[in-house]
Amino acid sequence: MRRHARVALPSLALALLALAACSTGSGEPWAGYGPDPHLPKPQKSLIPVVNVAEVKGWAAGEAPTAPPGFVVTRFGEGFDHPRWLLPLPNGDVLVAESSSESKPPKGIRGFFQNLIMKRAGAQEKSPDRIMLLRDADGDGVAEVKTIFAQNIRRPFGMALVGESLYVARDDGVVRFPYAPGQTRVEGAGETVFALPAGRNHHWTKSLIASPDGTKLYATVGSNSNVAENGMEEEVGRAAIHEYDIATGKLRLFASGLRNPNGLGWEPATGALWTTVNERDEIGNDLVPDYMTSVRDGGFYGWPYSYYGQNVDARVKPPRPDLVATAIKPDYALGPHTASLGLTFYTADAFPPAYRGGAFVGQHGSWNRRPLNGYQVVFVPFRGGRPQTPPQAFLTGFLDEDGKVRGRPVGVAVDGGGALLVADDVGEIVWRVAPAAPPAAQVSPS
Repeated sequence: MRRHARVALPSLALALLALAACSTGSGEPWAGYGPDPHLPKPQKSLIPVVNVAEVKGWAAGEAPTAPPGFVVTRFGEGFDHPRWLLPLPNGDVLVAESSSESKPPKGIRGFFQNLIMKRAGAQEKSPDRIMLLRDADGDGVAEVKTIFAQNIRRPFGMALVGESLYVARDDGVVRFPYAPGQTRVEGAGETVFALPAGRNHHWTKSLIASPDGTKLYATVGSNSNVAENGMEEEVGRAAIHEYDIATGKLRLFASGLRNPNGLGWEPATGALWTTVNERDEIGNDLVPDYMTSVRDGGFYGWPYSYYGQNVDARVKPPRPDLVATAIKPDYALGPHTASLGLTFYTADAFPPAYRGGAFVGQHGSWNRRPLNGYQVVFVPFRGGRPQTPPQAFLTGFLDEDGKVRGRPVGVAVDGGGALLVADDVGEIVWRVAPAAPPAAQVSPS
């Protein structure tokens, strides 16, 4: 198991971090959430806001906090940067382990970005593998943990269609033959289709199959914050791609989504939804990350505008023609929360209030003061639409001193109706299940 060491920063770096952390955002915990978030005026600063929490990890016996009536257990631990989850029909769970890696810095800015990311628990050698967890006795703790696949370049999204397991790596999608109960696959997989890579500023690529199993949908994040590397590097990026399994045809499904990650099918309407990480460096409270339904052919603004048709004046040349078509997202998830994982609750183990709603894994900010995210949020849905208020469902990833115990990423519902949460910095997969009802009291005769 990898232990995250505290990174020593040069005195100049510490001074710049302190300077960059001076401005503060709203202290209201739900500021920037909901269908119509308040959007303050953009703020420009010489140095972007930086607020990197020290990684502490979980002590023995510690666990995140869920609402009353739920119990949290360590479904599996001792991982190496667990990011994404796929429960399989036989009850096994696949866990993709992958990480951002250090790159040679470009200038002083790149130097400090690398330092910041290392301190946040990122920028480490990627394990490039998928682990399998099996809980054969059904006690909520996996007694089998084994390597399922390895040497896959930064695996992330996974989808099972019939006897084919599809895995999104950082440059495309590969396929493995799969039989129920199988505990290992060999090789690096058969390439199915390529996706934009290169600089790969945002390398995570999520994956989901259509309900009828005929198509795959893959996310590709942007290659920059706001196209500062040029739009020629953004071709096919900041987008969701659709792949037809029968014909092999790949097409752009939706665009203008800066860094889409989680994907899910909303159960009432059947619409595809995604979570999106928005842009940085225009203030503590801009721009809120969000989740939204995704329209075929829809354009969501990046890089020319945000949250609909709010123009980002940093992007040159402007494109008012595209801004006029930008779709406003459905539901904001708070500024700089790094909302990644998404799953709709369609099981029946949780109380009725949770059914049909969405769980979102918020990895947490490194560029906002106060810190934001570091939790799993639940958003109720009614009639296919998200409702307010949201609920902080799983917390405690930040301790009382603002140090990081863990950072939630992927979320999924297992075969027993429990919620699984991949904690990449804590190196644990958490399981949240309803507490067992108390045993009935028997009156003496």
